[in-house]
Parts: sequence; structure tokens; C-alpha cells
Amino acid sequence: MAASDTLKENIIAEAAAQGFDLCRFVSADSAAAATAAATNAEGLRAFVEAGHHGQMSWMEIRMEARAAPTALWGEAKSVIMLGVNYGPESDPLAALEEDDKGVISVYAQRRDYHDVIKKKLKALARWLVAQSGAQVKVFVDTAPVMEKPLAMRAGLGWQGKHTNLVSRDFGSWLFLGSVFTDIELPADEAEHDHCGACTACLDVCPTNAFPAPYKIDARRCISYLTIEHKGMIERALRPLMGNHIYGCDDCLAVCPWNKFAQVAADTKLALQETYDRPDLIALSRLDDAAFRDFFKGTPIKRTGRDSFIRNVLVALGNVRAPTQAHIEAVKARLHDDAEAVRASAVWALAQIAPHELEKMRPQLRGDDSALVAEELNAIDRGA
Repeated sequence: MAASDTLKENIIAEAAAQGFDLCRFVSADSAAAATAAATNAEGLRAFVEAGHHGQMSWMEIRMEARAAPTALWGEAKSVIMLGVNYGPESDPLAALEEDDKGVISVYAQRRDYHDVIKKKLKALARWLVAQSGAQVKVFVDTAPVMEKPLAMRAGLGWQGKHTNLVSRDFGSWLFLGSVFTDIELPADEAEHDHCGACTACLDVCPTNAFPAPYKIDARRCISYLTIEHKGMIERALRPLMGNHIYGCDDCLAVCPWNKFAQVAADTKLALQETYDRPDLIALSRLDDAAFRDFFKGTPIKRTGRDSFIRNVLVALGNVRAPTQAHIEAVKARLHDDAEAVRASAVWALAQIAPHELEKMRPQLRGDDSALVAEELNAIDRGA
């Protein structure tokens, strides 16, 4: 057995010891890698030129670096692609039925995966340096790395029609990380597309965020709207968002390949019950300090209190059978310091208690916020 084959086997064993569920290898600088890089670059450029990236300006700024591993680090010869399963215990779609509770994406109902996965990657990288003297760099969703195309080329899974990675072993639920190295390691075979004629992921999307199979318009995606988008959410999309308040798993959860999914084994990534269908009224009352404390250690904290409360108010506006408690919770946010929160409260109150909004119009007309005025005018126009 060649030394590189032996080292590859040892890396796989060490990756498993560090808690990775999948470990595969892909060439960073072969002719095949160059062809794949050109394809990736072309697809990303079309995505950005169509404006489908929305406010995610970093995609455009570092577009070239995303095209290939060697564009990011010229010394790279191989990429070790790694996956950690984060499968939920129950079907995330069931939470959509309790519309007075908030729905938080499965990945965010636990410790921030960036921290957990980064520690595992660094441990594996230190081991590899000690074993081989290789140079290494580690990445987990924090640098311009096109992880999903690399994962497909390495054989971890394939990009489904919803553009997310699907694994035959773990369904939709994989965190990805990578170790770039300057040594050549035997590459694994790429995974092939196994979606067939299925369009379940496209059909389930509440906001029709997929203009075509394998293409996404982030500007309509609930995950983008609740996490990345700043300011007011487009009015036409708000009623479609239901009780999603941070992320969306609908297209992931409906995938038939989830019949092979497994519950996450890593205790550091265990679901925290606090974030499973939290009460919308209680969430709406969080000030900045309470928000930071409640979501400490989770990825939700990075979104910021104001954007998160905006999301909660959209969900409150979508409650099908609102009580007086829901109405009072929305009315309380009409006096919030953040104008996007106040404006979102105007919309939510118009949805669940228009008569209450009419009573408060004189007071609201005194708000000097352009966003509040725009919401009131839109209501008058029937928009």
C-alpha cells in the first residue's frame, strides 16, 4: 500500500475519533478540479448577476476566491471534506401546526456549530501536521469556500434540487467542514445526483424561492429573510412565512432521503428544549440584554435582537386565532426603540386586530419613522 493510501486511512480513523461522521477526499488542483472550479464560478456569477444573493454582498466581493480551493490558497493540493450529522429527533414540519409558537431551524436549536466543528477541525489538523509535516488550513462556513460542490465531488452527498446537500447516509442533516492541505491524497469518487423526478423540496417551499430546480432566489428564501436580510421584509412574503422566526427547514425536512437520517450523536450538538417551539409572546418581550442572554452560545445571537423581534412580529401577525394576549404583545412593540420593530408591529396588528390599529392611528401618525409611515400608507392602499 502506498504511503499516501496509508495516511488517508489513518486520517479517516482520526476523523472518526474526533467525532466526524463522514470523511472524504477531493483533489484541489487536478484537471477535474479546474473544470469543476470553472463550473462553480459560472454558476455563482449567474446567481449574483441575477441579484439572487440579496444583501449578501460578500458573495460578490470574494467571488473569485470561492471558485476553487487553489484560488483561496495557492498551495492546496487536497481537500479533506468532513461531515457531522445533526439529525433531529422529530419531524421539523410538525412544529408548523402550532402557529402561536415560533419555529427555529434545527441547526440553530443547539450550540453554535461553527464553534463545535471548528474545534474538531483544528484537532484533526494538528494531528495531520504532527503525522506528516503538512501545511493545513481549516474552514467551516466562515470563508469563501464552496463547501457543497466540494462535498459532492468528494462523495459526501449531492446537491439536491433545493441546492442543499443530501446524503444517502444522513439525509439532509449534515454540517460541513474542510481541511485544506498541501500534500496529495488519493481522491474519492464524486457522488451522483439521486433526486430523480422528485420535486418535494420545491413544492413545499412556502415562498416559492426556487425559480427552477437546482436554483434558488435567496431574496424569497425564509432562511435568508429571517437571518441575513436587514430592514423590513417584503409585505407580500410576510403572510407566507407562517411561524418561522429563524431559518427554515421545510425543503430539507420533506426530502424522502431522510428515511435514512439518524439522530445526532454528538452531545455537544444536542437539541436544547428551550429553543423548541418557543412562545411568541415571551420572545416579543426580549430587550437586547435578555435576547443576548437567552440565545447565548447559539448562532441566533449573531442576527441581532431587532431583526429577530421583527421576525417574531411577522409570526404574531400570522397567528390564525389570536387572543387578547397576542394583540397586547404586538401593541407593546409599537413603542419599541427600533423603527423596523415598530413598523413590523403596525403590520402585525393590522393582520390580527385591525380595529385596534384604527384606535391607535392618531398616536402612530406622530411617529416620525419613515418605515412606520410607509406601513400605515400601505394599509390605507390595501397593499
